[in-house]
Amino acid sequence: MTWIKICGMTNLEDALAAVEAGADAVGFVFYEKSPRNISVEAAREIVKKLPESMEKVGVFVDHSAEQVKRISEQAGLSAIQVYPFSTEEQKGSVSDFLQNGQRRIFVAIPGERVMSEEGFGFFFSSEFLSRTNALFLDSGNSRQPGGTGEVFDWKKAAQPVKAISRSIPVVVAGGLTAENVAEAIGLLKPWGVDVVSGVEAQPGKKDPEKVRAFVRAVREAG
Repeated sequence: MTWIKICGMTNLEDALAAVEAGADAVGFVFYEKSPRNISVEAAREIVKKLPESMEKVGVFVDHSAEQVKRISEQAGLSAIQVYPFSTEEQKGSVSDFLQNGQRRIFVAIPGERVMSEEGFGFFFSSEFLSRTNALFLDSGNSRQPGGTGEVFDWKKAAQPVKAISRSIPVVVAGGLTAENVAEAIGLLKPWGVDVVSGVEAQPGKKDPEKVRAFVRAVREAG
């Protein structure tokens, strides 16, 4: 069964809507430039009211490994999702993010990168594969790491994703909606999917019916 994450939570009502719809995880964005940015305190209050079985994922961009660890602990998160390629300077620091205690670790990269070999020497290293729980493929870029509402080239990425999936679970993100998620699943056969803008009424506020429709579409796709 495909793992489902509803990201960009800013309030308890939306998080509970994701729980009710049957999602597996909710995401909290700790990125000041995002319209879905949330404070550590607000995230902590929401996390305390969610079922223990629900994965609580913190999304981090331009944070140091130390900041990620501190925020994760304060907010009570069960997993972290980092974008280590948002700047050139961070390319060498991916290893630092893999030392985050007992939390599950997700690393996100632009989906277009799977069509090239850049960076993949590290992604298939024993350290990365042994410490990373999933590789997220998003449609972001250096200016906007995620939440673009756009898809990457699924057809072109299909074969590389198939190869990568033999070594690590792959989660597809970027521009997903209830209307197109079945196509993405059919082409890429990912372990999971991650949605933000595709289930929103406006940036930072979810549409409960869109959340339910998205989860339903994923479950029907298999």
